[in-house]
Amino acid sequence: MLAQVPAPNKITNPALGNNLQNLTGAEFFEKFVPMLISLVLIIGVVIFTFVLVLGAISWISSGGDKAQVESARGKVTTAIIGLVLLFSAWAIINLIELFFGINILTLDILNLAIQ
Repeated sequence: MLAQVPAPNKITNPALGNNLQNLTGAEFFEKFVPMLISLVLIIGVVIFTFVLVLGAISWISSGGDKAQVESARGKVTTAIIGLVLLFSAWAIINLIELFFGINILTLDILNLAIQ
């Protein structure tokens, strides 16, 4: 029995799953980059939630100690600022794309278009 040989210039990695399997380099990056951006946003929201909950628990368990309350308030403030910055960057990119009709998240080099 002969082993199946993958087509040339195709990315074959069983860890990639069905969506990213057997694609050329350009096709791979066209699908991978948006998935990566979504993953970064999801990770940012998870980190925000973790830091916010940690700050809230610290605030509740501070027992009225001013130093602990200020530390907890700093954690909560930092978490909220981080979330605002994360979504502000995403919104600014989308607004620039909308107003100017360009795709910032698309890298176009010769015949390689990464979206």
